[in-house]
Amino acid sequence: MKIGIRITALLFLLIATVPAASLWAQGSAGASRHAEASVFGVGTGTYTGYDGGQNASITAGGDFGIPTVYGLVVSGELRGTYPFYHGHLNAYENFYGGVKVEKLFHRRYNVYGTALYGRAKITYNPPGRLNPQETILYQQTNSGTYSGGIGCDYDFKPRFAFKAELQLQHYETPVTVTGTAIGKATSFGLVYRFGYGHHDFIE
Repeated sequence: MKIGIRITALLFLLIATVPAASLWAQGSAGASRHAEASVFGVGTGTYTGYDGGQNASITAGGDFGIPTVYGLVVSGELRGTYPFYHGHLNAYENFYGGVKVEKLFHRRYNVYGTALYGRAKITYNPPGRLNPQETILYQQTNSGTYSGGIGCDYDFKPRFAFKAELQLQHYETPVTVTGTAIGKATSFGLVYRFGYGHHDFIE
């Protein structure tokens, strides 16, 4: 399955999940009071780690987590990124799944770290990019990718938060001398929390 199809499917799934999860939460508040779920949409700016390349993208995803010891919330996360501006060199399109560990500070600041793994498609702007030996011209490559990041969600309403995040993304590409590229992705946007499981909000 192509990455673009996966990202589209994820967006439809997240949209469909919002009303369904809200109804489920209302009907089983007692049983699910310890669970936390959210979806997010952000704008992402990425330095591709290759000859000054830059992307502007949209990232969407969702989390479902369970509180554990020491006030930590451990979540499973899915997310996808689609670039709408490729810059002058290349564009990263990716789909990740992994783990997020979060801790609440001062009842509004949700500080977290992520460890993610997935698949990436790298599109090289025309006419493409040569490998270091200048024997093969690449227009597109697909590979595994992993990412680690930190971020903070600031709760400004009971169900809404501002998100700020930095991810370091490891890509495999045959057009660099090392065979890899490290993307630096900075994101800002909004989080929607379902109406159950989250901490009490104080205006």
